[in-house]
Amino acid sequence: MIAPEKIQAVGTEIAIRWKDGTESYHPMELLRANSPSAETKGETDLLGRRIGGSEQTDFSGVSVTGWDIIGGYAIQFTFSDGHNTGLFSFELLKELCQG
Repeated sequence: MIAPEKIQAVGTEIAIRWKDGTESYHPMELLRANSPSAETKGETDLLGRRIGGSEQTDFSGVSVTGWDIIGGYAIQFTFSDGHNTGLFSFELLKELCQG
């Protein structure tokens, strides 16, 4: 399993050095826009319909103010707008960097 070795805020990005030797850089505004939380993305009902979520797509000026490693699988970022409910799996962070 991939896991972060070191996480650091560098300017307006979060830099992650992974234990597999790779590095990724994530603009803080894009992390906020891609938060996998129900508050941001909504939830789906049994029929696959989206319920809730935010229509906001512009998070200009939002920064990461802190983070916690959750178990051995995710990072929970705290953002300057108060948002902190998204759990970013290590796999999701790798995908966001490639995308």
